[in-house]
Amino acid sequence: MNLELTPGQAEAIAFMLRGCLPELSHEIADTDNAAYRSELVARRAELVEVQGVLGRLLNTQTFSPKS
Repeated sequence: MNLELTPGQAEAIAFMLRGCLPELSHEIADTDNAAYRSELVARRAELVEVQGVLGRLLNTQTFSPKS
């Protein structure tokens, strides 16, 4: 899947991930339901991966900005 973002959009998503991922970690720690915890852990892993991709792209500016 491909997603085109302007640099500003990519920065906004990266900013939100920086703020939300620590909260997600707290939610995982506070969750008693094992199935829900497992789902949150998987979701956090996906979001950490997205955060890494955005970070690399924003640092190198190698992506094609959307007009």
